[in-house]
Amino acid sequence: MRPEKASVVLDLTEKLKQSPFVLVTDYQRMKVKNNFLKRAMTDSGFPEAGETLTGQTAVVTGDKDVAPVAKIFKTFAAEFKVATLKIGFVDRAMLSATELETLADLPARDVLQAQLLGLFLSPATRLVRLLNEPGSALARLLNAKAEQEGAAAQATA
Repeated sequence: MRPEKASVVLDLTEKLKQSPFVLVTDYQRMKVKNNFLKRAMTDSGFPEAGETLTGQTAVVTGDKDVAPVAKIFKTFAAEFKVATLKIGFVDRAMLSATELETLADLPARDVLQAQLLGLFLSPATRLVRLLNEPGSALARLLNAKAEQEGAAAQATA
């Protein structure tokens, strides 16, 4: 392989190694040499993509959560009709276009974590309320009794 081609593959390999996700798309106005991409993916430890790496291909990588990126890409593809998802990889696991579209419909990771935390805290909050209720009810009863006796004492005075 010529030095300039090896440099392209090496650069792409480094980007793929650092990214927790990769989206591979069919894009009509941009082109990545598929043999460079195949070699870089192999060098980066990705599973064999097979025949999905044919035609014009664009690659999207990132360093955080895949859901917002997939959501933006899905919106872009629907609006401009120039790109379609072929496959994707999240933590080196291959995902189909359908699975990626499902990911695009999910909320961002931070939102999911907050929802999960809310689910975990909900039973604990209910338990605390349940345990506090008898004491609260007793306090309300004693307070009402004290107010009733105070009102009765004022009425007789």
